[in-house]
Amino acid sequence: MRQAFPLIRIAALFLFPALLAYGAYTFMVGALMRPADPNSTETVSVLVQPGMNFRGVCRQLQEQGIVRYARSLDLLARLRDKKTEKIIVGEYLLSASMTPETILNKLVSGDIFKRKVLLREGESYKVLPDRVAQSGLVTLEDINKTLADPQLLARAGISASNFEGYLFPNTYEFSRPVEAHQIVWAMLEEGEKHWPPEFSDQADKLGMTRHEILTLASIIEKETGIVEEQPTISSVFHNRLKAGMKLQADPTVIYGLVDFDGNLRKADLLDAHDYNTYVHFGLPPGPIANPGESAIRAALFPAETEYLFFVADGTGAHVFSTTLGEHNAAVLKYQKKPQETDPVDPVNPVEPS
Repeated sequence: MRQAFPLIRIAALFLFPALLAYGAYTFMVGALMRPADPNSTETVSVLVQPGMNFRGVCRQLQEQGIVRYARSLDLLARLRDKKTEKIIVGEYLLSASMTPETILNKLVSGDIFKRKVLLREGESYKVLPDRVAQSGLVTLEDINKTLADPQLLARAGISASNFEGYLFPNTYEFSRPVEAHQIVWAMLEEGEKHWPPEFSDQADKLGMTRHEILTLASIIEKETGIVEEQPTISSVFHNRLKAGMKLQADPTVIYGLVDFDGNLRKADLLDAHDYNTYVHFGLPPGPIANPGESAIRAALFPAETEYLFFVADGTGAHVFSTTLGEHNAAVLKYQKKPQETDPVDPVNPVEPS
């Protein structure tokens, strides 16, 4: 029994420090795991800039009130053996109510927040400045400056005065920090992806340039929202071009008007601006919108028809005609009187010259 006491004392000498160390470790880890502000309901945008290391990110999080102590997050990363050498550049949405471990996992996994920019089929590039600025990606001034940059146009190989028709409609996702030119360039690159070599070959067969195809495709896109109808609409315009007829497409008139109030008037059809295909023969100078792939394909591969006219039937679709007489009959059937907003003017159509 006497020998047992020294053994217990020796064991206690080793056990007590161990328990003390374990308690300290448990307290420290517990402290590391507590949110800076459990009651916070605010989400904070944290930008990880190029060149920032993990300790720099930790300091920024402390400055923004996301964590209590920068060193504690750094220590937690070491305890968890997290690889923090390369934190992905981008925008992170974090909160002081998150545990440090949650914050650490978001940073290490690259859980960046992406902002969306939508460009729909048939929309003009002119909608982009407000839309991009509202997304918070860049300022209105920056995106306007970029869209008017002749050097960027030249770099993209676009000889036109603007990007109309070349920005592919899609939903784009970007994470801050991003530059305005990167946003525009992403849309241009998407357009390149949707212009395969076969499109260039077909354009050559038609004797048309890519710019002319995009111009025609943009008109087709504005004339109908029915994909199945697009090749037939395309055939009408191809046939009219071959016949030496004016295209007489209302969307081209609207595009060139300075202050269009939604009501196309007879006087507008007589406005001699460059895009008015009631006044000028052939295609307008450039696209009037950004067409999607189906409209581009329709411009390249029109249906084989002899149609020269079409009129809206009130359902969103159109009725097609080969002669003026047929067309006028369709106008009387589907409209009480010839409307100035018909895709092809039924009052005074231009016959082949």
